[in-house]
Amino acid sequence: MSEKHVYSFGKDHAGNDVTEVAGASVEEAKWIVGGKGANLAEMSKIGLPVPPGFSITCQTCVAYSNNGNVWPEGVTDEIDAAMATLEERMGKKLGDAEDPLLVSVRSGAPFSMPGMMDTVLNLGLNDESVQGLIKQTGNERFAWDSYRRFVQMFSGVVMGVSGQLFEDAIAAKKAEKGVKLDTELDANDLRDLVTWFKGIFAANVDVKEHPEVSKNGYAVFPSDPYLQLRLAEQAVFGSWMNDRAILYRKQNKIPDELGTAVNVQVMVFGNKGETSATGVAFTRNPADGTNERYGDFLINAQGEDVVAGIRNTEPIADLVKVSALKEAGEELFHVFEILEDHYADMMDIEFTIENGKLWMLQTRVGKRTALSALKVAIQMYEEGRITKEQAVSRVAPEQLDQLLHPQFDPNAEYKTIAKGLNASPGAAVGAAVFSSADAEAFAEAGKPCILVRWETTPDDLHGMVAAEGILTSHGGKTSHAAVIARGMGAPCVCGVDTLRIDAANKRFTVADSGLVVNEGDVISIDGTTGDVILGAVELVQPELSGDLQTILAWADEVRLDESRGRVIGVRANADNPTDAQTSVDNGAEAIGLDRTEHMFLGERKHLIQDFILADSEDVKQLAIEQLGRAQKGDFLGMFKVMDGKDVVVRLLDPPLHEFLDSPRELDVEIARDEEQGKDTAAKRALLAKFDAFQEANPMLGLRGCRLGLVYPELNVMQVRAIASAAAELKRVGLDPRPEIMVPLVGFEEELIQVREEVEQTIKQVADEYGVELNIPVGTMIELPRAAIMSEEIAKHADFFSFGTNDLTQTCLGFSRDDVESAFMPLYLERKIVKTNPFATLDKGVAELVRMGVEGGRKGNPNLTIGVCGETGGDPESIHMYYNLGLDYVSCSPYRVPIARLAAAQAKIQANGGPQKIATK
Repeated sequence: MSEKHVYSFGKDHAGNDVTEVAGASVEEAKWIVGGKGANLAEMSKIGLPVPPGFSITCQTCVAYSNNGNVWPEGVTDEIDAAMATLEERMGKKLGDAEDPLLVSVRSGAPFSMPGMMDTVLNLGLNDESVQGLIKQTGNERFAWDSYRRFVQMFSGVVMGVSGQLFEDAIAAKKAEKGVKLDTELDANDLRDLVTWFKGIFAANVDVKEHPEVSKNGYAVFPSDPYLQLRLAEQAVFGSWMNDRAILYRKQNKIPDELGTAVNVQVMVFGNKGETSATGVAFTRNPADGTNERYGDFLINAQGEDVVAGIRNTEPIADLVKVSALKEAGEELFHVFEILEDHYADMMDIEFTIENGKLWMLQTRVGKRTALSALKVAIQMYEEGRITKEQAVSRVAPEQLDQLLHPQFDPNAEYKTIAKGLNASPGAAVGAAVFSSADAEAFAEAGKPCILVRWETTPDDLHGMVAAEGILTSHGGKTSHAAVIARGMGAPCVCGVDTLRIDAANKRFTVADSGLVVNEGDVISIDGTTGDVILGAVELVQPELSGDLQTILAWADEVRLDESRGRVIGVRANADNPTDAQTSVDNGAEAIGLDRTEHMFLGERKHLIQDFILADSEDVKQLAIEQLGRAQKGDFLGMFKVMDGKDVVVRLLDPPLHEFLDSPRELDVEIARDEEQGKDTAAKRALLAKFDAFQEANPMLGLRGCRLGLVYPELNVMQVRAIASAAAELKRVGLDPRPEIMVPLVGFEEELIQVREEVEQTIKQVADEYGVELNIPVGTMIELPRAAIMSEEIAKHADFFSFGTNDLTQTCLGFSRDDVESAFMPLYLERKIVKTNPFATLDKGVAELVRMGVEGGRKGNPNLTIGVCGETGGDPESIHMYYNLGLDYVSCSPYRVPIARLAAAQAKIQANGGPQKIATK
C-alpha cells in the first residue's frame, strides 16, 4: 500500500498551484490516484482551469476492501487533514450557513470505466447551508435545484434507494404544475421536492443497515456535511465491487485487485442559469475519427444530465453560437488544441461553464471505435505527433473485430422507419427486446436480438453484452449507451426521438407513422448512419482496405523488420482452398496448420468408414486408394492458392471412432427393428465393430502418431497424396512448399519411425515424377513429455509447432470438450483462474512451451518453432509467444489481421515500447 493516501491538485484561493505529483508521469500516477486523479493533476500542472480537490489512492480502496470495508488505521486522519487544507485553500467551510463549500465525490480507476461506479454531487448541502448558497448566489432556484439533486443522488448512491421513486416524484410535481421539463419547475417546486425526497429517504432506508442515519429509531437524511462526505467516500470505494463494475472489468479484462481512487473536488455549477452549461466532448470524432468538435452540452444543467440522456442535448460545435457562452466556448476549443498537443492523442473531456467561466472537470484518452482508432492514429502520425510504432500501438487488436463484423449490404433495398444518432458503427439484425433480462434470454435461446431502451443505464450492461446492437430513444453521442457500445464494438443508434417506447408492454411506436413494433419483431439498425429498419437487412463482411490496410501494413513493417528485433510471422489454420484464399487475403504468410481429418468429412466420410470397418484387405485397399485420390485433389487446390508459401500439413490426428456413426443411435435403431420383427443380425455385427473402437478416454488413446504406427497405410496414403500434388505442380512450374507435421509425439522413437516411413514415401513419389522434393518433416508439441524431452525430439525434426489445445488439456488435466459446461464458469467467477486457459495461454502451459523452445533449439539450432492452437489468435497470448521466442503464430483465417497487429505490438513492447518523438 502507498505510504501516502491523499494527493492534492489545483490552485489555492490566491491562484497558486499546489498540485502534488503522485508519480513521475500520468501513466505512473494513474496506478496510484486513478486515471481521473492523474489527469486532473496533469491539467492543473499545465495551467488549465481545474476545480481544486484531492484524490484518495487506489491502494487505499484495496486496503479498505480487504479490511472488510473498514478504514485502515490513520487513513481517515489523513483524509480529514486534506479536507481541512482544501477548506483553507478555498476560504470556505463545508456546510457553512453563510458561504458553504460544496464538493463532488467521484470514482477514478486506473482504467476508464464510464458509468460503472458511483458519483455524488453537491455534497455539503443541508437546510442551513442551502440558505448560505442562496445568499452567495442570489439564485434561489439554483440553490434548491442543487439541494434536491444532492438528496436524490446521495439517497441512491450511498443508501441504495431506488432512483425511480425520485423520478416518479419529479414527474408528479411536473404534472401538478402542468409543465414538461425539469427546468420549468420554480424554486418553490424544488424546495417541495427536497422535502418530498427526504420523506422517500426516511421511508426506504433501513436503520439497522445504516445506524449512522438513525434518529429515535427512524432514518433521517444526514445534515452533518462531514458525515455526508465520509459515507460518500465509502460508497464510492464500495462501488468498485458492484455487479455492473465487476461485469465491466470482466468484459474488458481489468484486474479486480487494482481498486479505484476517490476524487473529492470543489463543485462548479452548470445549473446557475443561461450563462452556465455543462458538457462532454471529444477532441475528434470517436465514432469515425473525423477531426472535428464532437460531443454534447446542456445549458443550465449538471454533468449527470448530459450522460443520463434525460434531456436532449445540443452539439458541442454550437456552443460558440450561444452568445452568453461564446467566450467560454472559444476557450474550450483552444483547450482541445492544448490537450491534443500535450497528450498527442484524441482526448475525452468533461467541462462546466459557471456564469461564463470555463472549468475542466476531467480529461482522459478518449474511448473510440476501431474505425476512429485507425483514422486518429494515422492522422496523429501524419501531423508529426507520433511515430509509426506509436500509431501501431494505439489500436487495440480486439477492436479490429468491429471492422471485421457485418455491415448492411450496399445493394440491399430497405425502408428506414426512424433515424437517430449514429453512436457506434456497424450493423445488426435481431428481434426487438425491451429489457436486459429478455436480451439475455433471447441470446441463450440462440436468437439474435436488439436491445431497445428509453436510455440504458449501467445496470443494463449484461443485456447490452447479450444483444447484437442497442437502440435508444433518448441520449446523445456521449450517453451511457453510446459510450459502452463503442467500447464493446456493438452497433448503436441512440436519441431516436420519434420512438415511443412502452417497455411494460414490450413494444414501441414510431410517432410520425403510427407503426407498432412488438417484442420478437425483427429490426435492423445501422450504427454508422443512425437508420432503423423494420425487418432483416442483408449483411456483408467488409474488406481489408483504407485505414485498416494502412495500419496493418505499418504493423507488418515493424513485425518483419530484422533491424528492429526478432521477426515474428503470422500464419493461418486452413483446411481447404477457400479458407486458404481467405487467409492470404487477410495477410497470412503461410498455412501453419492444415488438419487433414477435416478432408475426411462430408461426402467422403463413408470412405474412411469403409477403411475402419473393412472385413478384407481388398475393401481396405480400395478405400485407401479412393481417400488418396480425394486428398491429392485437395492438396492440389491448397498448394495452388499458396504457391510459394509454406503449408504445414498435419497427418491424421483424431481417434478413428470419431469418423463412425453414433453407436447409441444404431442401438436405438436395432431395438426399433426388433419390435417390428426385422432381422437385426447385420446391424448387431456393425454395432459390435463400432463398440470395438470405443475408448474410455479417446483423447488419450489411439490417435495422433499412434494411428500411423498402428495403421501405417494411413500415413503412406496421406504422404503420397501430399508429395504427388507437390510433384505435379512442380512439373508445371509452380512452387509448392508443403511441410509434414507428425501429431501427438511423446517419444522421440515415435518420430524417428514415422519420419523414416514418410521420407521413404516422398522419395518414391519424387522418383516416380522425376522431380526433386524437399519436404520438411516436423512434429506437434502437445504433450508435456514432448516439451520436457524436446532436446531429444528436435534432433529428428525440422520444425516444432505447439498445439496448445492438447498441451493445455494434458498439462492441466482439463477436458477441452467438457470444461465449459462443467466447471470453468465457476473457476472464473471464483477467480481460481483469471482467464479460460483454452482461450489465453496459461502460465503453467507457457512454462512447458518455454522448455520446449529452449530444448528444441539445443537439439536443433536451425529448428523453426510456431504455435497453431486456439491461443495463436489471442492478443495476450501472442505477446507471451513472442517473449518465449517463437518464430510464428497461426490462427483462424478471420483472426489473421488481429494477429498481425498483436504480433507487431508484442515486438514493440518487448523492445522497450514504441519509439517516441517530441510532441508539439
